Amino acid sequence: MTAKVVLADDHVLFRDGLRVLLEKEADLKVVGEANNGREAVRLAAELQPDIVVMDVSMPDLNGIEAAREISARTPKTRVLGLSMHSDRRFVARMLQAGAAGYLLKDCDYEEFIRAVRAVLAGQTYLSPAVAGGVVNAHVRGGAAAASSALRDLTPRQREILQLVAEGRATKQIAAHLHVSVKTVDAHRQHIMDKLGLHSVAELTKFAVREGLTSPEP
Repeated sequence: MTAKVVLADDHVLFRDGLRVLLEKEADLKVVGEANNGREAVRLAAELQPDIVVMDVSMPDLNGIEAAREISARTPKTRVLGLSMHSDRRFVARMLQAGAAGYLLKDCDYEEFIRAVRAVLAGQTYLSPAVAGGVVNAHVRGGAAAASSALRDLTPRQREILQLVAEGRATKQIAAHLHVSVKTVDAHRQHIMDKLGLHSVAELTKFAVREGLTSPEP
């Protein structure tokens, strides 16, 4: 039986490379590709893939929030997180969002395919480079958990926070989310109040630190 795969990564060349690797496997078929988390959520709902290989850091909607939405809307679809970040905070938040695995982008071909097959088999896969840190953090009592401040935000507020941190203007965010400018302003103020922050620069720093978005290269 052939397993259906959706690839979600905002770097086209990297996606192309993953597709080439997967096409070498007779029982794995790439049925869709997404440039951002929002598109990944849509493709998961439309195509009902067996697995989404998801970049953690993507524009518009990051992989963590996308994994959360896919887990809620398309629970039979498994998510394998893929990232250059080995920080256990990213790993923990991805797993808490419902992902079944976390793989570093510097892995080799054999590990990538092994991780895909493990997740498809209903197992949890963690790159060896991050597994020890996550286990140790849980032993120490929750150090790998997402920050309490971030957990206090609603999904919509986390979404708006990411868009603000990416430099989107209020009108752009309102049009993108199909809400009013006043609604965006209200959400931004609530976000600042909850986080104890007072400027877009501070919001951006927080979003980067928590993995909602990536710093500019």
